[in-house]
Amino acid sequence: MSDARAVIAAYFDAFNAKNTEAMLACLSTDVAHHVNEGQVRTGKIRFAEFCAHMSHCYDETLTDMVIFASEDGTRAAAEYVVNGRYVATDAGLPEARGQTYRLPAGSFFSLADGHITRVVTYYNLSDWVRQVS
Repeated sequence: MSDARAVIAAYFDAFNAKNTEAMLACLSTDVAHHVNEGQVRTGKIRFAEFCAHMSHCYDETLTDMVIFASEDGTRAAAEYVVNGRYVATDAGLPEARGQTYRLPAGSFFSLADGHITRVVTYYNLSDWVRQVS
């Protein structure tokens, strides 16, 4: 396993353990976080705020994880399935009633000096809305 793959695996292991501090340890100080259907957030503080919001609204576990990494370790990607429960209504989205969902997703990463410098996440929002409506 390349160092990039190990960093990405640690990041997702921390996500599944609901350990935001361990996720933050995988990130560079000035990480650029590109959210599906959202604005780019820069820095660990903004990333931690996003994680707190997501943890409040959603209970998610990622499965069927496949991690890819470039030979030079500067780029990586992961494909996975999000298994979730919608626990608190998120602004502008359908009302939460504990609905469950299963959603294919993917993330792309840039890495430098053993840390993630960019996270880009994609999923089909209209599929998610259909599942929870």
